[in-house]
Amino acid sequence: MNFWEYLGSRHQQLLTDTYQHASVVFQCMVVATLIGVLIGVATYRSEWAGNLATTTTATLLTIPSLAMIGLLIPVVGLGVPPTVIALTLYGLLPIVRNAIVGLRGVDPSLVNAAKGIGMSRVARLARVELPLAWPPILTGIRVSTQMLMGIAAIAAYASGPGLGNLIFRGLASLGSKNALNQVLAGTLGIIILALLFDAAYVLLGRLTISRGSVPDRSVSEAGAPGRSPGRSGRPSSWRG
Repeated sequence: MNFWEYLGSRHQQLLTDTYQHASVVFQCMVVATLIGVLIGVATYRSEWAGNLATTTTATLLTIPSLAMIGLLIPVVGLGVPPTVIALTLYGLLPIVRNAIVGLRGVDPSLVNAAKGIGMSRVARLARVELPLAWPPILTGIRVSTQMLMGIAAIAAYASGPGLGNLIFRGLASLGSKNALNQVLAGTLGIIILALLFDAAYVLLGRLTISRGSVPDRSVSEAGAPGRSPGRSGRPSSWRG
């Protein structure tokens, strides 16, 4: 049986595994993004806190995926739980680091202008700082997603969902007529999913990031102390 015949005869199972793989990665990325951005918001103002957050999440990423899942199995059992926990922890570093970098890179004059027109701390964060930090945060999300696509395949070791089951079954039965087809189908499926997710992030970036835009017009028009606005009402340091 050649590869195309294998795909035709197993397409239902392949679609199921592909959906499960995409679903677990997507759900873990949502959780990792929420946690990572919250950590970034909580630590970016302090040098030592930001370094601690980055170092801690970097340390988690150095743990081999098989070891991480193996350590989680006695605690939470087999299947989805160890997969979700491991993937969420692995996805934190790029998001935390980029959230901290993005928030620290916000022009202080815009923050001061927002403060000057009476915005609260939460309002400044939601309407000024986070929108300006969104491009690097989105980049971190893209990097994390690409990593998790590959790491999720290891979840098959703990009876987790996804295309890793195909790869593991193929490796376990090397020499049989469909072993190579299974490994190839699982690998290509992960590559295609990674490309589709990345294309979705590119589209999301185009829809949510405008060149030269300011997240809150009232802030840009208020200007900043010591800065003279240009024709558009934005500080002259801003470039489209």
